Amino acid sequence: MTENSKSREQAEIAFSKTQTEYLARTRANAEIDVVAADRDAKTARLRELRLEREANAVPQVGKAKTAPNR
Repeated sequence: MTENSKSREQAEIAFSKTQTEYLARTRANAEIDVVAADRDAKTARLRELRLEREANAVPQVGKAKTAPNR
């Protein structure tokens, strides 16, 4: 009976370790998802602001835009 108990104990320890790793991975993925959602929201907001600014821009007649020298 002690042999059976030892193997069961080892199995429970292995399961506990696997479960802990899974929960840690799930938590990390959730944090990554939050960061990605925040980044996407900020990108969308900045894109809207840029498009609005470009739509409201008055074209300059006689001035050509030149690319800066690098």
